[in-house]
Amino acid sequence: MASALSLAIPQAWRRPWRKLRARLLSGPADFVYSRTYQLDLPAVPVDPLRGERVLSYLAGEGLIHRDRVHRPRAASVRSLRRVHTDGYLESLRDPDALTRVLGVRFDEGTQDRILDLQRSMVGGTVLAVRRVLTTGRMAINLGGGFHHAFADRGERFCVLNDVATAIRSARCHGFQGRILVVDLDVHDGDGTRALFAADSTVHTFSIHNQTNDPEEAVEATTVELGFHVADETYLEAVESRLPPVVEAFRPELAIYLAGCDVACDDEIGDWEIGSRALLRRDRFVTRRFQLGEGRSVPLAVVLAGGYGREAWRYTARYAAWLLTGRDLPDPPSTEDVTLARYRNLARILSPGELTSDGDEGEWSLTEEDVLGGLTGMPSNTRFLGYYSKHGIELALERGGVFDRLRSLGFRPELEMDLSNPAGETLRVFGDRQRNDLIFELRARRDRLALRGFELLRVEWLLLQNPRASFSHERPPLPGQEHPGLGMLKDAIAFLVLACDRLGLDGVVFVPSHYHLAAQSRRLLRFADPADEARFRAFREALAGRPLAEATRLADEGEMRDAASGEPRPWQPAPMVLPVSDRLQEMLEGADYERTVRKAREAIRLELPDG
Repeated sequence: MASALSLAIPQAWRRPWRKLRARLLSGPADFVYSRTYQLDLPAVPVDPLRGERVLSYLAGEGLIHRDRVHRPRAASVRSLRRVHTDGYLESLRDPDALTRVLGVRFDEGTQDRILDLQRSMVGGTVLAVRRVLTTGRMAINLGGGFHHAFADRGERFCVLNDVATAIRSARCHGFQGRILVVDLDVHDGDGTRALFAADSTVHTFSIHNQTNDPEEAVEATTVELGFHVADETYLEAVESRLPPVVEAFRPELAIYLAGCDVACDDEIGDWEIGSRALLRRDRFVTRRFQLGEGRSVPLAVVLAGGYGREAWRYTARYAAWLLTGRDLPDPPSTEDVTLARYRNLARILSPGELTSDGDEGEWSLTEEDVLGGLTGMPSNTRFLGYYSKHGIELALERGGVFDRLRSLGFRPELEMDLSNPAGETLRVFGDRQRNDLIFELRARRDRLALRGFELLRVEWLLLQNPRASFSHERPPLPGQEHPGLGMLKDAIAFLVLACDRLGLDGVVFVPSHYHLAAQSRRLLRFADPADEARFRAFREALAGRPLAEATRLADEGEMRDAASGEPRPWQPAPMVLPVSDRLQEMLEGADYERTVRKAREAIRLELPDG
């Protein structure tokens, strides 16, 4: 019987499709990934969707088939005992033990989920190594790289050492060859080096900013480059130091920690490596293990460090090169990938699912639902006249938003309030008692903000984690009572999808503070070119300052007109995210940009200190 997929493909296309599918299935690399890798952590700048974004990009480019993605099992205690002492593994039951490793205190439920995540990623590295040894193809675990975990302790967010566990597992399954670990995370691979310090069959090679543990190992190369390293110094170190090690040690298996925290925009790393240099590094390392004449050293790759919402793009470039042998254009922005992900979801959500109240068998009625019909609720029962409560819950569940909230320890509860004339309101609480408000959106249709267009007007948008705390590095911004959720891009994507679904031209909101405009800058433009020109003048005058400080200076009227010396405080004005082609042409076209540039020439702002 033909598959559902083949039935959907016209007869004339089936032969090319079979060729494409065969090429995808016989490609040079496998991938290892699980949704258990997704865990949002307050105060930790790790992107929980880092691996998923890589796969979404590759799938969107037609470079990967689902049969090339393998789901790992969590590492067994038996396999962990080959690396870690029983005393250490036993101690992980104690919340204080994890606090010492993580550097942050989390509640018990979150600590359990962190252990589950690390065990899953350890299992992913074990599976990646097993696959390269059995298939001869590269395998990339889209997680892992916990190189600061020692036999009897964990450090710096590394609880369990996945690379060491994978090596010991391979040994138990009969592989006795020489193994080279190439660690190019910005931090020293001290835990892995210590675990194999007395093993002459494992060579650990690490180039990093600072050596943490100077203890000697029988087979190790340790290269310390210091801080604020740039492209030329870094590439010279990699390209001069790695080949002699490969030639002398002659590995029969290689494991590459392709850390992206060396990148210039990394939120934790302190190096200044650009995207081209990073891709050159990854290509160079990979080619060291392609020996020619059809021979190669089996190579497994793990992600290691990479902090912030843009880290996935470096891995995506590398993976695209592996799969095509070519340098493709830069991957799209994180915002574009997020929107594409939700648009794909929207294609499988029918209008009926979004507007129905659900089947009784799947979605039970609440007391409020029942009593509402008896007491005469407002006739408007749909958010924006379209979405039912059931439909919104379904979209948030299928989009993984509720799962991400659960990973933070919340039990999300959705509430709709459609009675406010200023705008209909959606709220998500973090518990059934509705004490922890984590999301609130008030919005309405608007035909007046921009003549000739109908927009979705956002009157209020709140994303916060009431269980998290501010830090010295991330102080509160004006209007913030709690730290953010790190899900602004997801919220914006849902607003764009609502515009798609309802036939609206775009989203409009008025940023009350400078930081709101600055954070929205990559997607939105001011509706009036004069306001756009003024914002650009603020941004130029405040460049290089932390966002909290820049916002304070803007909001408190510290900015001055350079000519007159008069104060120029921040003035809220409508910003628009264009969705329809007509509005995009208006706000992104040459006429708009010319008007902005002309208005910008007349604005010169400065701070009192010059």
